[in-house]
Amino acid sequence: MDVELHALEKNHTWELARLPEGKKAIGYRWMYKWNIEFTSKLESYDFRQSPHDHCLFILKSDSVFISLIVYVDDVLLTGNSMDAMLQVKEYLDHLFTIKDLGYAKYVLGLELARSSHGTCVSQRKYLSDIVHDCQMTSAKSAATPLPVGVKFDAASGSLLASPDRHRRLIDMLLYLGFSRPDISFAVQQLSQFIQQPRQPHWEAALHLVCYLKGTPSLGLFFPTGSSLQLIAFSDSDWASCIDTRRSVTGYCIFLGNSLIFWKTKKQAIVSRSSAEAEYRSMGSTVCELLWISYILQEFVFSVPAPIPFHCDNKATIHITENPIFHERTKHLDIDCPLVRDHFKLGFILPQHVPNQQQVADLFTKALPAVPFARLLSKLGMSSHAPT
Repeated sequence: MDVELHALEKNHTWELARLPEGKKAIGYRWMYKWNIEFTSKLESYDFRQSPHDHCLFILKSDSVFISLIVYVDDVLLTGNSMDAMLQVKEYLDHLFTIKDLGYAKYVLGLELARSSHGTCVSQRKYLSDIVHDCQMTSAKSAATPLPVGVKFDAASGSLLASPDRHRRLIDMLLYLGFSRPDISFAVQQLSQFIQQPRQPHWEAALHLVCYLKGTPSLGLFFPTGSSLQLIAFSDSDWASCIDTRRSVTGYCIFLGNSLIFWKTKKQAIVSRSSAEAEYRSMGSTVCELLWISYILQEFVFSVPAPIPFHCDNKATIHITENPIFHERTKHLDIDCPLVRDHFKLGFILPQHVPNQQQVADLFTKALPAVPFARLLSKLGMSSHAPT
């Protein structure tokens, strides 16, 4: 342990900070000891740590299935046998003295509301805190997260005199994004400029807060009885970044009617064409589908194949389905073979989707109010009454 900590300090991975007044320091070995000891005790109880997510532990027998998810010292337990879960809780309480909070209603800042129709996951209280923190309670609501067609750069507008407030807001919006896929693109765009934020970035961030003010209870909805069919939507813009000319990848993945994963991310390198940018997005989506399928298999779910893979660029679908040498794609040394191989294996089935139905459009551009609302309705999000 001492050698590891010395290496971290030598490489400037950590920076010593002054202890705030009135606070106590915890032992630096505590986290390592907790993780190692907790894992070993679970394995002694016949839990198996998932190789695909080390926070996930699975217990399977002929008739019992229990999953346990750990985040630092918070534990979420679920399964098909209440008696078996009670035995696990008694075992953990005997070893670590746990606090049982009952049925999950509030987990890591996420609010869970259940009904016979399904479960809604939101961050209503956290969103309200953001609006109050920005002093926007009396502001007029906005119809979209960003002004239509807005594009940002690093040089336009004056530098903010107090950038810390902007950084704090972006940090809060990033955390809110765990239950709000509708703000994914807006937050990705604004988070690029936290080092030297300017007035246009701050104004756009406040516009986003105005949008959130009008949708305080919106959250992810997971309906009961949904199928176990994975469905993917992949999209990208092309060279939209004014400063770098890099494209933005956007994709979302459904399990039946439930949205379970989404991402907006600037691509690592410049793409020479829109088809190339779309193909890079497809490669990222395939990787995520593989990981999700592994996790579902941990839960003893058989993933139906091939997975419908929706893309609005016919050129990328043609390249995938025709394994011949393409002059324009010969430099795509990883994404191209990756997507083709999993098409050949029957893992994915690329399908063309019209622009008006391309849900992933939400994750690549600032849309007008009408198409934004139309695509938002396809995400399966829902507002629920306060509980």
